[in-house]
Amino acid sequence: MPVQRSIFGRPVPAIPPRRMAVLLGTIAVFAVFTLVFTLPNSIPVGPSLGRFTDHKIALPKIPKQLSPSILNPFRQAAHAPPVQKNSTTGEVSWYTNWNWLSPFSSSVTLDENRSLLPPLEERPPIYTYYDHTISKDSDRKDAENKILLTWRRAWWAQGFKPIILSPAEAMNNPLYTELQLHDIEPFIKTELSRWLAWENMGTGMLCNYLLLPMGSYEDPLLTFLRRGEYPVLTRFDKLGSGLFAGSKVDITAAVKQALGNKELKAAKDFISAVVPETFEIEPKHEALAYYDPVTIKDKYGKIADDINEGGTTGMLMLNQLTVAHLHSTWQNLFTKGIAVLKPEAEHMSAMISPAYRLAEFLAQCPESPMPASCPPNRPRCKPCVASTPLKITTPPAYRNTTELYTIGTVPHPYTNALLTSFREDIDVRWIRRESERDPWLTTLTKELLGTGVSGAPRVIKFKQAVASKYGTAHSLWITPEKETPADLDWHFGFAIPRNATDTGKSETPVPGPERRPVQKPDPKDGPVPNPDDEKKEVSLMKRAIEFGTARTPDEEKLRGAIEAWNLADTEAWRFARAFLARSRVERLKWEEEEKKYAGGAGAERGKAEGWGRWFDDR
Repeated sequence: MPVQRSIFGRPVPAIPPRRMAVLLGTIAVFAVFTLVFTLPNSIPVGPSLGRFTDHKIALPKIPKQLSPSILNPFRQAAHAPPVQKNSTTGEVSWYTNWNWLSPFSSSVTLDENRSLLPPLEERPPIYTYYDHTISKDSDRKDAENKILLTWRRAWWAQGFKPIILSPAEAMNNPLYTELQLHDIEPFIKTELSRWLAWENMGTGMLCNYLLLPMGSYEDPLLTFLRRGEYPVLTRFDKLGSGLFAGSKVDITAAVKQALGNKELKAAKDFISAVVPETFEIEPKHEALAYYDPVTIKDKYGKIADDINEGGTTGMLMLNQLTVAHLHSTWQNLFTKGIAVLKPEAEHMSAMISPAYRLAEFLAQCPESPMPASCPPNRPRCKPCVASTPLKITTPPAYRNTTELYTIGTVPHPYTNALLTSFREDIDVRWIRRESERDPWLTTLTKELLGTGVSGAPRVIKFKQAVASKYGTAHSLWITPEKETPADLDWHFGFAIPRNATDTGKSETPVPGPERRPVQKPDPKDGPVPNPDDEKKEVSLMKRAIEFGTARTPDEEKLRGAIEAWNLADTEAWRFARAFLARSRVERLKWEEEEKKYAGGAGAERGKAEGWGRWFDDR
């Protein structure tokens, strides 16, 4: 007699063996399909640490034609995305795609060394007019070139493409012949030539090179102008001919109206040569500073006197003043200071030293002919005072605070491992048995995401901090294995000072580094190394840099192992390195193209002062 089984006193119906076999088979098939099609796709494409171990047992090998990753052997082989134009510099390469927030770039690029970056934001053109054909002495041309360079840097940092137009663009306009038929004053003729050059280029903005953006990146007016769409021809209240914005259709109509004006000879400027209804007047422009002759005479009389005499000293002083105002405006935006990130803080002082030195120069007061003055658009600014510089902190974690500027140093996992272990050499055994996974990124994002989060969401948060619109305006991320870029003036929009003023109201000679107020380290920002540890940190950093330039086969094996163990940290390092490299390539390509026009006006001349001298020991 068969046994009657029961649960909690209730009989359990018997299942025939045949049905039991069908049920178990169905479950087995479902489990296999789940493992084959779900599990591989949930693992990021990347290197396997197993091939770097010292085991003696041969592992089965999956043919490469099936998949580029051993983590997903059943995925069909696919071609990598094509190499894009201007997407490589040195050993750094990237691929631009809207899916840039994918945690691991190799899942899209199918290349471990190719980073996935966001599409470049299209920079709307902003034009200025400069007649380089007028005969001038070399000193005056150099002074004007410095002013133009300041104008270009300021607008480039705000997301625009600054372009200098010349009489060549005006003469290329079909309406230029009609302009020559008018018997008008040279000033109004130059003004009309300026508009003809703009009309020849099309939709955009026409700006006087003495008008500069001095406001936050998120300012509503600057945000609107960056869209590059101007439904009506617009000028700005009380800025005169400082800035116009409009479409090509509206610009053409305005130029034809001015040339057809029978009273053109009596016009004082282009605005008076057309009917008032031609322009829509925008009253709000708090982010624009215009250093026109009237403003200079009213607010900066010391400079106006020399400019009126035709000397170059006043122009050089004006350029120095505008640079100082750009810098002080930047400081007023970040009232909580500068955060030089220092995750795993115990032995990271040498690694973040370049970033900290940059923060010191950003925090100090710029040299200015009128240190206590304010920009014309910010009469209630807070002038920089060297006795109370901007605060510099070294927190271990990234803090998403609007009034705090962040400078991050993103190490390669090998660099981070050397410094955290504080030893000259590491091996695969140490990596697998003693080191934690992704320690740098985990510490960096601990305050934002907590501790119970995997590497993938941490990478996404990091990428947003580096490459989002907000992130690029509030942070800078560099890698310690390469020298700090020498062109960071373009990132910030002003010439970063090499010296500091004594006080905000003094006009005495600028003191050297030895007279700068030294900020004492905050104990909350982590330990400060003793002299012996500091020497060893420098030695370890040198070892990490040498490891990154040339590697033996054993070192290559070690590099692969530590990258496979720290997939998130490696992704963060590659992403930050590629993003900074692409920004430089974009600017250099644009600058090389612009050198062909307007006699190369506004270009950096002479030997640039690199960061090497800045970072010499004081």
